[in-house]
Amino acid sequence: MPVVYVAAGSNVEPEANLTVALAALRGHFPDLQVSRAYANRAVGFEGPDFINLVAAFSTDLSLPDVLAVLHAVESACGRGRTAPKWAPRRMDLDLLLFGDLVGEFSGATLPRPDLLRRAFMLGPLAEIAPLVRHPVLHQHIADLWLAFDRATHDLRPVNVVGAATP
Repeated sequence: MPVVYVAAGSNVEPEANLTVALAALRGHFPDLQVSRAYANRAVGFEGPDFINLVAAFSTDLSLPDVLAVLHAVESACGRGRTAPKWAPRRMDLDLLLFGDLVGEFSGATLPRPDLLRRAFMLGPLAEIAPLVRHPVLHQHIADLWLAFDRATHDLRPVNVVGAATP
């Protein structure tokens, strides 16, 4: 059974939306593990800070079925599928890793290409999956995080119901 890693983020009522999203994900995936939550500046546009975290779960569902669950959770938080890419988000669930899959699947590129460029993805992933190996680089996530240049990527731990505590 593959382990799936998903980044969750919001900058519109983020605490409330992340709480709803985590509860919905736990309803589908009872073994859900969640990193701490972090506030960080919006990337790609000017806007309120985001709160981000990473969740992990194992599943027998196919990748398209997992994506359908993620889209349903985003919709439950009020996100429309036609929202512009670089804009405020009620909920953004990004598939980071799906087991060891590498390539383009059902519209998702795995591993997620910006995983290695986004502190708010890589840092929380390293918290909950330090010994997982990146399926392309074959390095532990913890080692990739240690090598990451964090100087311009401010992450501030915050409390969110359902996330690990800072």
